[in-house]
Amino acid sequence: MRTPRSLSALACGLAMALGIAACGGDKDLDPPAELVKISAKLDVKRIWDTGLGGDAERLRLALRPTLVNGAVYVASHEGLVRAFAASTGKLQWSVKTKLPLSAGPEVLDGTVIVGSSEGDILAFEAADGKQRWRATVKSEVLARPLIINDLVVIRTVDGHVEALALTDGTKRWAVDEPVPRLTLRGTSAPVLAGDRIVAAFDNGKVIAVDPRNGEVIWDVTVNAPRGRTELQRLADIDAPPRVAGDDVFVVGFQGRVAMLAVDSGQIWWARDASSYRGFTIDEDFLYLTNSDSVVMCMRRSDGAVQWEQSALRKRAVTAPAIDGNSLVVGDFEGYLHWLDRSTGEIVARVSTGGERIANAATTAQEGVFIQTEDGKLLAYASKPKAERTAAKAAPPAPQPSEPTPPAEEAAPPEAKPEAAP
Repeated sequence: MRTPRSLSALACGLAMALGIAACGGDKDLDPPAELVKISAKLDVKRIWDTGLGGDAERLRLALRPTLVNGAVYVASHEGLVRAFAASTGKLQWSVKTKLPLSAGPEVLDGTVIVGSSEGDILAFEAADGKQRWRATVKSEVLARPLIINDLVVIRTVDGHVEALALTDGTKRWAVDEPVPRLTLRGTSAPVLAGDRIVAAFDNGKVIAVDPRNGEVIWDVTVNAPRGRTELQRLADIDAPPRVAGDDVFVVGFQGRVAMLAVDSGQIWWARDASSYRGFTIDEDFLYLTNSDSVVMCMRRSDGAVQWEQSALRKRAVTAPAIDGNSLVVGDFEGYLHWLDRSTGEIVARVSTGGERIANAATTAQEGVFIQTEDGKLLAYASKPKAERTAAKAAPPAPQPSEPTPPAEEAAPPEAKPEAAP
């Protein structure tokens, strides 16, 4: 476990670094933006919600819903692992582990994987929740597990990456990176990039690993520490990398956002940016929430900024998730905000009930799924208001009183000029 020399110094230091609040008092150094009234262009409806338990306020856990084959899988800090029908919220199965779960679930090929604050890794059957195996790694797990072929890849808070056998949890290989003495709380999840695993670390380094044996194929420092003090030298890469074809995108705190080549790690472009929340990508653009909770759109090809939305500044906004033509983000007061992907305009807003949202929403055709820090799971559906209005206003289709005559018997247009448009 990473342990700074002084916990109180860490609390004050990170507050200063993130611009959250002053130490030794309640006065904000830079208060969160007040929400202003918007003109809603999306109609957002809550489909269902349920309680999971397990208050995890400010722990920055990696607990986020996963949707596979019409089922939503979730885990809570209280130790529950559950599966629900995505469309109705009907409970399909529930398991109580009695562990402080902190990461996951990851679901693939009928297997559910979760990790705990105590280094426990558990595997369950996706169909009924039956436990397959339990293993232990070196320290707390704050990154979503990765399932690849016959492996489960785990990243822990102390710079340790370990591969376990999917069948029984036995150790296959491990890779370690040194961790600075002072870091942000949070861990970047490993991702699959072609035939290799890409992982990012708190020292600003990104590596590619051969999943067959754990051999490091390449490593590159994307976010080099800068400055004289430990706070100034924070260079954590806590956001998971994103992969698109032959490119890997990464962003660090007090550093850069960059595009790397999957095969070599060569940096194609890099721009100054700071984020520990994360980002998402589509075919052409990268959507990023920076350290000040400003949401940005950047061109994927060269990083050029297309727009910025600063109306949610300092509201501890999550990484964006794509929902149709919109982006959805959550904030520290439990609000969900929808932004137009083309312009960044806020087009909808709903309240989940006042509890902090720490992780990005999970979006799919079935809806938008969000987990709050007090262990609440909510499902929403969004649709442009114009579509709903048009559907309500459209007259019913006319019903013919008798069958339409065959085409060869119909009168030519010139015989009925009054019917012409």
